Amino acid sequence: MIDAHIHVVPPQIPGAGSLAPILRSPAERVAAVVRQEMQNAGMTRAFAMGEWRITADDPLGINRTLMVADKVPGLSAIGIMDPMKDKDDHEHFRRVREVMAAGRVVALKAYLGYLHYNPSHLTYRRYYEIAEQYDVPVFFHTGDTYSPYAKLKYAHPLGVDDVAVDHPQVRFVMAHLGNPWTVDAAEVIYKNVNVWADLSGLVVGEAEDLIYDEVHEDLADVIDRVHKAIRYCGRPNRFLYGTDWPLVPMAAYRDFIAAMVPAEMHELVFRENAERLFRVK
Repeated sequence: MIDAHIHVVPPQIPGAGSLAPILRSPAERVAAVVRQEMQNAGMTRAFAMGEWRITADDPLGINRTLMVADKVPGLSAIGIMDPMKDKDDHEHFRRVREVMAAGRVVALKAYLGYLHYNPSHLTYRRYYEIAEQYDVPVFFHTGDTYSPYAKLKYAHPLGVDDVAVDHPQVRFVMAHLGNPWTVDAAEVIYKNVNVWADLSGLVVGEAEDLIYDEVHEDLADVIDRVHKAIRYCGRPNRFLYGTDWPLVPMAAYRDFIAAMVPAEMHELVFRENAERLFRVK
């Protein structure tokens, strides 16, 4: 199984904090915990976000993520796009291409909402061109945010439609299925064959928070929204499993999604769709 969305370093985005204390630990400690979590959940691959800390020697914010990945078999890095860079900053984009050419970045990500830029921003479009050149997908944070400083209008999934149309050769992924705008996200998937969604971060908390009972009736709303989205778009090959770890335990979230997603979609959601998206050989 493949977890398409985890964090192994603090994202360094406004208002989000470190997500969990473990991410402030040394790389060796984080790696040990991630290895155990992946083993407990039966994950053979996982894709970890970088951090929005862009420097000349780390133009995609992945250096600390790679320090952890070096110690975790099957873990790969997702680079962070910085919309605050000038679209004509040729030196920055030259360094980005150098990193991409090294083959250690499997995708790029934009923190929509946390950073107040639309997906169609001209600087983001420079990154999409690079994603197409190196045949890697582009992730967007969509939906609810973990920060009071975020602006939700930038994180609405309908913004992804613009760039999906303008960049048909790029594969785009809406993280969190745009929750709570899951049907809007489903429409974007239905309309555009180059758009996926991951099911990460629909719920956060401990294992006991992922059990649907009278104490956790709010889970029923999440489950209902996801069911409607899956039925609406009719594209079971466009949904990816992800956790948003460390916001949830990997094994407990696996069970939560397995109970939510129809059994006939399990192979697609937990493995096959990610293999196609990331060109896993």
